[in-house]
Amino acid sequence: MNENSTFTANMAADGSNVGIQAETVRDSNVYFVGPEASPEEKYKVGVRFLENGVPSRARELVGDAIARGYDDAEVRFHWVLAMLSKRALHDLDGEELQQLHQASAHVRSYVAGEWKTALRVAFALLAALSDPDGDTGGVLKQLRELSPHQRDLILHHLDLVLTGGLKDSLWAETRELAVSAQFSADRKQRVWAYFEPEPIGARAEPPRADTVSAASAGITVRAGLFVAATVFLWILALTADPAAAVLELLVALGAGYAIAHFGPQWWQYEHRLKGQNLPPPSHLGSTAPAGDGFTNNVRRSFDHYFGSCVPHDLAPGQWLHLTSDIRNGLVAEIASLYRESRVNVDRIYWLIRYLAEDAQDRHNKGVLFDSRQQDRTPVVVKALVVVAFTALGFTTVALVTTVSGASNRMLGILALLVAFLAGRTAALSWLHVRADQHRLAEETREYEETLAARQAAYQRWKTFLDATRPSELDMETWLTCDKTIFVDDALRQHQLSWRDIITHTILMTPARPYKRGRVKGGPWRYSRYAFRLFLISGDGVREISADCDFTDTNRANVQRSNYRFDALSSIHVTERADHGYDLELVLINGPSREIRVKDAETEQLAPEENAQQIDEINLNAAGFIHTFRLLEGIAADGKGWLDRNNPHNLPSFSAAD
Repeated sequence: MNENSTFTANMAADGSNVGIQAETVRDSNVYFVGPEASPEEKYKVGVRFLENGVPSRARELVGDAIARGYDDAEVRFHWVLAMLSKRALHDLDGEELQQLHQASAHVRSYVAGEWKTALRVAFALLAALSDPDGDTGGVLKQLRELSPHQRDLILHHLDLVLTGGLKDSLWAETRELAVSAQFSADRKQRVWAYFEPEPIGARAEPPRADTVSAASAGITVRAGLFVAATVFLWILALTADPAAAVLELLVALGAGYAIAHFGPQWWQYEHRLKGQNLPPPSHLGSTAPAGDGFTNNVRRSFDHYFGSCVPHDLAPGQWLHLTSDIRNGLVAEIASLYRESRVNVDRIYWLIRYLAEDAQDRHNKGVLFDSRQQDRTPVVVKALVVVAFTALGFTTVALVTTVSGASNRMLGILALLVAFLAGRTAALSWLHVRADQHRLAEETREYEETLAARQAAYQRWKTFLDATRPSELDMETWLTCDKTIFVDDALRQHQLSWRDIITHTILMTPARPYKRGRVKGGPWRYSRYAFRLFLISGDGVREISADCDFTDTNRANVQRSNYRFDALSSIHVTERADHGYDLELVLINGPSREIRVKDAETEQLAPEENAQQIDEINLNAAGFIHTFRLLEGIAADGKGWLDRNNPHNLPSFSAAD
């Protein structure tokens, strides 16, 4: 199987999210916190949320762990990062600022170590921001003396907090880290697997039930009647001419044995051929019912994969024509096996691909239509059966003529007629029972072999997918690198430094068409993002947007616009059915612009998931909350926003003791 081959088709129904090519929600405990979880467990899951780009949940969980007594320098360090991640200082309310001040005063009580040092540096950076004209050399030296892991955490999560000359001093190494990690961990070869749906397990068509065993009860009666009539006829012949009767009996027994031994093989072969020409069982159906979207999707998938897996000696059109009947049968089987609620065809792409590759492999081995030649009756066997029937016929006639006397001969003819009728019905019933038993055994064997082969293919695909699929941390790391490089390119394009920027925000929304995936309890991640960067300076707002392919980071549809503070008239958020969100920017001298922040949910949430919490996680991961607050403030205050957000008006902090 070619594990790297993938197939995407937009098969959305009317009224659905046609921009979503595929989506998957994977079952995982990576974000799960049980009601009886210990403070340490909550802290660990909180850190996982923080690492993976969901600081809002990290604040809740780490804060709860601290409230329940799980508190040390490492825990408090991650709590500070969670408080500040994806937020500017102006986003914090009074209570949160007070909590940070209290935490700063509490640093001295922690045991000395690397985490206490890192915590001191974090608060020292906040203190440096309070004095934009002060010397930052000391705090930068402390920051660079931290371990790379701790330093990178601070630079990443304090991205919106750090501004001005302080950020300028750190930006070169921030960009360098992003460039070095952007394609780390074999990104280009692995991203696709994140959006690959969880495959559903292997199934095969079970053997049909025994259909003629009930008829076997009458065979004994008919066979007994046949034996009685035959014995009676032989006795009549024996009394007339013992020698001839014995010879005729021996010939008849020999012919009967040959027919009983070789005849069923020929009969079963002809019976099987006749069965292959019958229409398929009604539960399978040979064609898709009208309006049956699932079956049509299965058929399109088979056509796609059979069109991709073409033997080297055939053109695609020839191969599709040759395998038309095979595909129709497989479509009917797969549609019947997997036709159930909430099973999307993309979950069985692995099976359809395997069946297409198996057909190609069997053709290359010359056994694609081998079942049609299976158990073909040899000509010698057919000839032997014909000779045996001929001998039995002549012997039977001779046996009747051996009987002497008109009355006895009439009795012999009557016995022959009874033997013929009883023997024929008994033989046919026996043949049907034996054929059905043979069919059941064959279908059971084929079912077990087919299921085992499909299970092996499923396990190969599942193992490969699990090994290839990026982790949440991988996806978040790559996304952070993309954002950093996008921001850096924008600064270079506009010839700006961070000293020129008061603040900034970046909104990450899905760019249609796209695939999306998430882990249960986590945020949606997309195969294509629309990055929208807002750089706020004393001159106004610079907006730079682009569609970014998450696999290769290529950008398209790049747009740039500038407007004054008083040009932004208003900003609106529309919540649509099933928790979709639109952001509308209204400019005084231009048309309003609607930004799709998040599409509606199409998958049912897991029982332990909360719809409101999942919405908050997705909006937080998209950078929506900070973006909305920033643009809302500018729309409300216009030029007055500058006074409120002047670097000299930031909340003051003092370095931790």
